[in-house]
Amino acid sequence: MSSRVLVLLTFLALSACQGHTAALLQTSTLLKESIRLLSDPEMQVSCGKMNVTNIFAGNKKVDDMEILCKATTVTLEAQSCHKHLKGIYINLIKLVQMKSTVHKALCPVAAGNTTSLRDFLEDLKRVLQQLVKDYI
Repeated sequence: MSSRVLVLLTFLALSACQGHTAALLQTSTLLKESIRLLSDPEMQVSCGKMNVTNIFAGNKKVDDMEILCKATTVTLEAQSCHKHLKGIYINLIKLVQMKSTVHKALCPVAAGNTTSLRDFLEDLKRVLQQLVKDYI
């Protein structure tokens, strides 16, 4: 093999690795930023007692992307309650679009069990913290 081919192959391999590392870094950044927003002491939502669909109840075999997709739908519906919810919504939609080939739009959330928005946000924070641990 000529040295040009070896250099080209090395460059392509390094480029592929950097792309994967950049995607992991961006995912980690979006997760951490969402957790930071959810942990903000000012995150006392004005309608914390508002009922939202409890996407965390029931079947525990749902994959992470489906949970994030459904969480995106719930945060979109509740974003008028606090300015940080819009940022959380944007981060969640970016995560879903980056990581999922199936979930590209808002996921339908079936009516059923409900929980307070405050409890939903705490559950979402726990899920995001677990995802950060899984990515590190």
